[in-house]
Amino acid sequence: MKLRILLSLTILLSLVYTLQAQTVIEGKVTDAESGDPIPFASVVIKGTAVGSPTDFDGFYRIEGDAASDTLLVSFIGYETKYKVYQKGITQTINFQLTPEAKSLDDFVVFARKQENPAFAIMRSVIKNKSKNDKRTLDAYEYESYNKIQIDVDNISEQLRQKKYMQKITAVLDSIEVIAGEDGKPILPLFISESLSKFYYRDDPRLQKEEIQKTRIKGVAIEDGSLISQIIGSSFQEYNFYQNRMNIVEKEFASPIGDAWRIIYDYELQDSLYLGDEFVYLLDFKPKNDQELAFFGKLWISKEDYAVKQIDATMQPTANLNFIDRIKIQQELERTEAGAWLPIKSRVLIDASEITKKSAGFLAKFYTSNKNIKITEPKPTRFFERTVELAEDARYTDEDFWKNSRHDKLSDTEVNVMAMIDSLNNIRFVKTWTNILKTVARGYFEVGKLDLGPWPFVFGINDVEGVRLRLGGRTNENFSRKWQFNGYGAYGFDDERFKYGVGANVILNREKWTTLNLSYRNDLDQFGIQPDAVTSLSDGSAFLALTQLGNLVRPFRYERYQIEGFRQFSRSFSAAIQLKKQNYNPEFNFRYSTDFNRVDAPLASDFETAEATIRLKFARDETFLVNDNNRFSLGTLRWPIFLLSYTRGFKTLGGDFEYNKINFGVSQRIKLGFWGVSRYQVNAGHIFDDVPYPLLTAHIGNEQFVYTDIAFNTMNFYEFVSQSFASLRYQHSFEGFVFNRIPLLRKLKWRLVGTGNVLFGGVSQSTLDAQIRTDEGGNDLPFFNVLENGRPFAEVGLGVENIFKVFRVDFIRRLTYLENPGVDRTSIKLSFNLSL
Repeated sequence: MKLRILLSLTILLSLVYTLQAQTVIEGKVTDAESGDPIPFASVVIKGTAVGSPTDFDGFYRIEGDAASDTLLVSFIGYETKYKVYQKGITQTINFQLTPEAKSLDDFVVFARKQENPAFAIMRSVIKNKSKNDKRTLDAYEYESYNKIQIDVDNISEQLRQKKYMQKITAVLDSIEVIAGEDGKPILPLFISESLSKFYYRDDPRLQKEEIQKTRIKGVAIEDGSLISQIIGSSFQEYNFYQNRMNIVEKEFASPIGDAWRIIYDYELQDSLYLGDEFVYLLDFKPKNDQELAFFGKLWISKEDYAVKQIDATMQPTANLNFIDRIKIQQELERTEAGAWLPIKSRVLIDASEITKKSAGFLAKFYTSNKNIKITEPKPTRFFERTVELAEDARYTDEDFWKNSRHDKLSDTEVNVMAMIDSLNNIRFVKTWTNILKTVARGYFEVGKLDLGPWPFVFGINDVEGVRLRLGGRTNENFSRKWQFNGYGAYGFDDERFKYGVGANVILNREKWTTLNLSYRNDLDQFGIQPDAVTSLSDGSAFLALTQLGNLVRPFRYERYQIEGFRQFSRSFSAAIQLKKQNYNPEFNFRYSTDFNRVDAPLASDFETAEATIRLKFARDETFLVNDNNRFSLGTLRWPIFLLSYTRGFKTLGGDFEYNKINFGVSQRIKLGFWGVSRYQVNAGHIFDDVPYPLLTAHIGNEQFVYTDIAFNTMNFYEFVSQSFASLRYQHSFEGFVFNRIPLLRKLKWRLVGTGNVLFGGVSQSTLDAQIRTDEGGNDLPFFNVLENGRPFAEVGLGVENIFKVFRVDFIRRLTYLENPGVDRTSIKLSFNLSL
């Protein structure tokens, strides 16, 4: 009996000792620069196979013993790190990895007879894309939780020593403690959370997000309706099953795109289990070091060759401005219908310092999707509003977020929210954020009133001399339905006041129906303002410059206008405008008051009364509403059609009866690694004889600044047409061509090609009706007419991204070289801050 007890006691003590001696190591692996978790990193005991990969949130757990007492953490793109652990106890060891500055390692190149084993796997991935891509599902929906944080990082010591930074230093020091032993200090600017329902249908391909709740904290950032709409999942979607992915307005090649063999190299690293899924682990990297592409790791499911996990980082030598790093991590899950949907995504964008004495920015995006349901497609009318914000979306409390968010906030994120409140109370921060808001918006906010726009406060020209203008508008603090605006201006040479007032009322936000009334008494120029249908862009910088110096055929006017607008569906909108305006030319101009009589009296002033109908069709156009204003984000791939018809009336007080029609179509076409093309086709016709100021004056450009709303080798008011058709084309190579030339690739210049063609003409009866001489028989300012079958044409070749911000265009005029005062070639400069 004693022996049995002794034996049992021995076994029990042995078991207890074994349990006590069990080594358990757990912890978290994070990025030393951003503080973000690093999923899929390899954590092992050095020299052994004992270890574990980190999960999507960067956590790991290892149980077991080994001869070595050193823990090793490694991941592609980061420096490997080691730490000593203690055996026989449970302990927590966290790692912060520093991104590698060196170039990527080369992959193994196999002999021709020995195929790279990764290629067979990749061929199966491409073959099965059609069943694994979520876009093949008829319809689905899920709940989405999104979190965004924007910080200032890499703050230079010179910047920290600045006098105005002294009060911020205390905040920075507290963040350094949070960042950890290896972390870099950051200055938080913005953090947000949102909870939404996301819906998708395939035919036609539509999506919608209903944002149910949002919470926003930011330095000088208000929880406004615009920001609440863009922090949801609609703007954080990344699908690697696409051949090209749009990130920061650039097209990145996917490592599982159809052109995988052309763009990427691959290496099979391992095969392992992720949970219950057996996967192949592949490394990938671009073949061209300036390609907009990624390097990283793919975990491919053996069962159906779908992407189970992916970690993709922009290669450091890519032809991209102001961005040091873009990192995308995704974990995907198989749905009941077979296709895979992302359940967790993390994106990091690291913007570089503009100068060595400044700082950079970190933008971090996290998305978690759950309650995924494969459903029947909802009706198309359900998707008319791409992003819909609930009325009470911005009103939540802490208890709601504790119960509703998919993952709890980290200690750092909780402290960031408190720090943003502290920063907003610093006077220097308040002052500079108000200045930056004014510059960006064009208006300075004073309670319920916005003063501005500031670019029009001062001007100088040959008619008015120095011109000063003061104006403003009411904002959403005054009313979410009504907006009033007005301005007053004075010219010190002509000693005349100019002024304008207006009112806009939002009748229906659901269908975005508005009514606008305005009155103006001011000075303008013929042949400069772009038409709403025929313009490629607003060309605001070009138009601002035309207000300076010598004005082109200036005229004074008084205008009464009323316009109604309605968005009938997501794709179709219409507007109707009634306008009455008189014209008082400030240059030598005369016209016949009756074109049918040779002896009719002549006049210089005239008046028009017009009714215009404008129609627009843009399939799947996306809109955002910013309080009382709405703006378009355009369409992803479809052309935009515009049509307008104008009727001029004598019965309503006008001097002429006429009918005018204009048509336009434009599109942005993505061509993969070839770049991006943009085209616009316009045509118009005026059916009646009218004085030439009412004909279509094609916009020329005699300035040194390039603009795409003008023909850049055409003089001001050089050509006028009664009937016309034009084509504008521009192709941005986005680094292609130059990144293949060794001496140019380091400069990261980008090639741009342009071409413009214009056909037009004026009927003989309209030409005969024009008055070309004054009472003394002297020639009056006139215009040239395009000959039938002989177009105006120009082509150009440009280089952009010079010092990252400048563009130079060399433009050659091909026709009408005999016209007086024209330049055969022209060099235009422009400022283009692009990524």
